[in-house]
Amino acid sequence: MPKTQMMCALGAALAALTCCMSAAEAPQRVTIDLAPQVEVDPVYADPVTIDPDHPPAIAELAFNSGEHRLNGVAYLANGPGPHPTVFMLHGFPGNEKSLDVAQALRRAGFNTVFFHYRGSWGSGGEFSFSNVIDDVAVAKAHVIEEAGPLRVDPGRIIYLGHSMGGWAALQAAARDSSIRCAGGLAAADFGASAARVEASPEAYLGFKRYGDYLADGPLAGTSGDALVDEVLDNRDVFSVQPLAPNLAGKRILLIAANSDEAVDVEQVHEPMSAAFAAQAGLDLTSVRLDGDHSFSWTREALIREVLAWADGCR
Repeated sequence: MPKTQMMCALGAALAALTCCMSAAEAPQRVTIDLAPQVEVDPVYADPVTIDPDHPPAIAELAFNSGEHRLNGVAYLANGPGPHPTVFMLHGFPGNEKSLDVAQALRRAGFNTVFFHYRGSWGSGGEFSFSNVIDDVAVAKAHVIEEAGPLRVDPGRIIYLGHSMGGWAALQAAARDSSIRCAGGLAAADFGASAARVEASPEAYLGFKRYGDYLADGPLAGTSGDALVDEVLDNRDVFSVQPLAPNLAGKRILLIAANSDEAVDVEQVHEPMSAAFAAQAGLDLTSVRLDGDHSFSWTREALIREVLAWADGCR
């Protein structure tokens, strides 16, 4: 039988079979929704829908700490908010700014704020470690003053920093009862740095030389001698482990890098984690990842750890 005749015969047979079936025997019609239900991954994916009246945006920030202008930006999350807001605090001097973490947090629904401390990267004034801590509080006050246009929830401010920025986040959170969440990525401890500098002439000279090098570039109004002296004169105030009682009632994140060449994991991260874990009422998440001081080859893992922790701070 030719192919055309065979297809016609088959069609007629199927039509006849359908006509002969009873209503009870007829197949039920099934509707299939072909639109996939996709869960957006904020590590990679941009928002599926954008609020036309309150889209994601970037806002320049300029505010005074003392008489000196500080420069920064705010990454505004999609929607009217008000949004929880993360302050992304950079390190010493701030070569790794962790803005990929900031962007992922924005995609997850957090505003993120980044700024330069006094005397760093073009902000006015003189750089010092004490000024860094004070500047965090000043930046927070400015952002709260602009909470409306910046879509900020003043009751959900989070401090998160890298290296010196992690130290600053913990120091500032310990001094501010309104901060519920703070975290450090390869967080430094300048109390431990003071002990190391005092015990080792090589460490002393290394810190001094690096301070002089930075004073000729991104840091203004300081010197290697000034930075070393400040750390030695403030060893107790700059120590992180004694902050544990003042961090009780808060969610704290500590992420270390196993191959960190700047902040020793065993001498800094582990004692810090132990002190925090022993503090009643302190909700600690402590993680160790592969990577160098800047988590250069574990950025995705770093971002996922931050997002998982920050989700509990909404």
